[in-house]
Parts: sequence; C-alpha cells; structure tokens
Amino acid sequence: MPTILRILGFRFYFYAMEGNEPAHVHIDKGAGTIKVWLTDLGVAYSEGLKPTEIRAALNITREHQALLLKSWHEFQTRKNH
Repeated sequence: MPTILRILGFRFYFYAMEGNEPAHVHIDKGAGTIKVWLTDLGVAYSEGLKPTEIRAALNITREHQALLLKSWHEFQTRKNH
C-alpha cells in the first residue's frame, strides 16, 4: 500500500491486490475514505467524508492527476514483475 501523496490531511495511496481495475487512487482523511478513478476523476465510492472534503480530495487529485497516473502505472508494472 504505497502512499503517493499527503496533502492537507489526505493520504493518497494504492492497493496491490485489486485485480484489473482501471487506474484509481484511494484517499483517506480521518475515518473517511474515497476511491477516485484517475482518468475521468469519477468517484467510485465515498464513505465518512463531508461534501467539502470530497471536493477538496477531487481538487487535489485533479491538480496531481499526471503524477498519480504515472505512479499508478509504475506501481502496476512493479507488482506484476
């Protein structure tokens, strides 16, 4: 579960064993969590976050989308070898 970013109390990370899902990132803040698809920034699910926290998580994801996508592809390549 590598952590890619920590910003404003949010932790952005990937899971290793998620099958063949499209590029996405998991984001936690406190007891809340959200899963965001990295290509279209759609929310796969969210639990325990306030609407303002969801917006903030999506804005940070948008700002760092290129880095997150690059990191996701590198992580997938490493775990498959």
